[in-house]
Amino acid sequence: MTGGHQTLALLLFSGFVAVTLGITTWVSRRRHGSAEEFYTGGRLFSPMENGFAITGDYISAASFLGVTGLIALYGYDGLLYVVGFLVAWLVVLFLVAELVRNCGRFTLADVVAARMNERPVRIAAGMSSVVVSVLYLVAQMVGAGSLVALLLGRTSGPARAWTVIGVGALMVIYVSLGGMRATTWIQIVKAVLVLGGTLALTVLLLLRFHGDIDRLLVTAAQRSGHGIAFLAPGLKYGGSWTARLDFISLGLALVLGTAGLPHILSRFYTVPTARAARRSAVWSIGLIGGFYLLTIVLGFGAAAVVGPGALRASNAAGNTAMPLLALDLGGGAGSTGGTVLFAVVAAVAFATILAVVAGITLASSASVAHDLYASLRRTHHGRKGGAHREVTVARFAAVGIGVVAIALGLLARDLNVAYLVGLAFAVAASANLPVLMYSLFWSGFTTRGAVWAVYGGLVPALGLVLLSPVVSGCPGSLFPGVDFQYFPLQNPGVVSIPLGFLAGWLGTVTSDEIPDEAKFAETEVRSLTGAGAV
Repeated sequence: MTGGHQTLALLLFSGFVAVTLGITTWVSRRRHGSAEEFYTGGRLFSPMENGFAITGDYISAASFLGVTGLIALYGYDGLLYVVGFLVAWLVVLFLVAELVRNCGRFTLADVVAARMNERPVRIAAGMSSVVVSVLYLVAQMVGAGSLVALLLGRTSGPARAWTVIGVGALMVIYVSLGGMRATTWIQIVKAVLVLGGTLALTVLLLLRFHGDIDRLLVTAAQRSGHGIAFLAPGLKYGGSWTARLDFISLGLALVLGTAGLPHILSRFYTVPTARAARRSAVWSIGLIGGFYLLTIVLGFGAAAVVGPGALRASNAAGNTAMPLLALDLGGGAGSTGGTVLFAVVAAVAFATILAVVAGITLASSASVAHDLYASLRRTHHGRKGGAHREVTVARFAAVGIGVVAIALGLLARDLNVAYLVGLAFAVAASANLPVLMYSLFWSGFTTRGAVWAVYGGLVPALGLVLLSPVVSGCPGSLFPGVDFQYFPLQNPGVVSIPLGFLAGWLGTVTSDEIPDEAKFAETEVRSLTGAGAV
């Protein structure tokens, strides 16, 4: 890239960082230091504000960079991510949003522990939430590395490493200083930027093809090298029974995983009522749906305008499709329009990564402090003192989680970010969703069932990933030089999700514990009416 690209993009990105750091500093001076303020922002956000914040939290590097690249490289099969990410919100709207807001306080474990022996359930749910969050963070770090390589024209390890470290440092600052209130406003600003930038690119692309969608698709198919097969299913997932099964596995993970993502569930605690939580979900469905419709157009547009060959030359996984498309639509390399548009898209992509990692880090640090720390080291002091210590632990936890995410992000730097997020969704659907559904809807559910549901989904999901082509045995694996690939699928969801539900059922029916029908009745009334909700 030219010096103009680099300078302008870095200036725009620096402007976003300056604004968000200003928000964080302002909020940190006004905070009260309470757990409720740190975890939920005082529950003061309106449904529209929270809807935009959810949109900002959900539209990650996987959506802005990875999905567009997958559609540009694989055509129709890349649409699976768009469909899965969007349909998942129907599960959230009808089964999760209102009920979780009524039953919980800060984290997923609050919902489950209301009916169970609190300590083992909180430890299990807290560990699962941290694992899912770290996997999700790795995808954002990989996206950051891809962007800086394109922006600075440096593909060396040190360049990516320093970028990932910088993103990690910023996310720790956002979370430790500002808490949920600063993170929410960062998400809102980022959502507006992403939606505006995506809409502008789509308009420019359609103008290039004079509004003729058919011509756009035909051109994309011609340049793809696959002809009409580019517009039909099977290019990526139809070659063998393994590929077809992988397709089903990924679809299950995407549709069911959103309802188990800790950073999405925590957003429903930032509004004052369950009705507001439901309306937040409706707002987010509209905004996210509009965004994904635009990414479909941009994905095929990248194939038609840039071409898969140029995309793979820039980044083998296709993570740079959106910035390269912006460069071409603006007039090409060396042009003023291309420089400006490329810089804007690159800055928005950086903003996307920063905002999402802040939200995920906050959710995972809350799980460490509110669930793991509170369970493993009970305080005998007053409630206020315990809450203050929790917040302090959460701030330190943000640092530790950031370090782990940075290390794993450097290791997985050559994988597609949308694919990495698919793994996080699979673990969330396997470990978090079963225990959440059973807790809300099964009166006979017990503590052993809850613990078994979490570990019965978490351990198989992680184990199958370690034995899959993601880690070894293929040229694109994390460790291509070794081969301990014994599980043929890239996404474990089709196996691990049923195992999570089965383990929860088996743990319950083999337990000697007598279910507390009164507590279930109380939870049911509270979840459906909001009576007694925080």
